[in-house]
Amino acid sequence: MGKPETRTKTVHAIIRGRVQGVWYRSWTVQEATRRGLSGWVRNRADGTVEALFSGPAGQVEDMLATCREGPPAAWVDNILTDNAVSPPTPGFRQLPTV
Repeated sequence: MGKPETRTKTVHAIIRGRVQGVWYRSWTVQEATRRGLSGWVRNRADGTVEALFSGPAGQVEDMLATCREGPPAAWVDNILTDNAVSPPTPGFRQLPTV
């Protein structure tokens, strides 16, 4: 039996495609919260969605895979990711558009 995943991973993501006006941010909050992740999500003025996911590495990878699908009305062209610093507070929230 394997040991549970304990390594924390934090990823900054820019999600491109039809991701605004399709419930993507609220859906992301629900999905990230369900996985016990910390971080945030927000729309950007250029039409992309930006997010920070932090938590057990396996859960972060699962969240990124789920984001590639998105909610039913969305379509995702690609997701650019970079390693990032963990957020200062626990929990996952939606931030205002930048």
